[in-house]
Amino acid sequence: MSITINLRYTGKDGNARKFAEEMISSGTVDAIRAEAGNLRYEYYQPLDDPETVLLIDSWQDQAAIDAHHESPMMAVIAALRDKYDLHMTVERFMSAETPESEDRFIRK
Repeated sequence: MSITINLRYTGKDGNARKFAEEMISSGTVDAIRAEAGNLRYEYYQPLDDPETVLLIDSWQDQAAIDAHHESPMMAVIAALRDKYDLHMTVERFMSAETPESEDRFIRK
């Protein structure tokens, strides 16, 4: 069962986007994606909120998340978050099978 965490980074003057861009350009995102158990690490920006960036962060299990939290990447993330003065909200989801009754609504 995988675990997905949605983190919304919010700032001012485009800082959330600048944070995400620096995470990518510095190679930090690639390093996180290469960590054992990482399934997804992607940034998105809501069309109606230019001051927020959404990170969808998925892991194989809690052990993979725990290892990530102990990795050097966390210090890099914290430093950049402080640099851009960002605030966060977090939502956590566990994977589940899609019921067959909902398959008709999913276009693949």
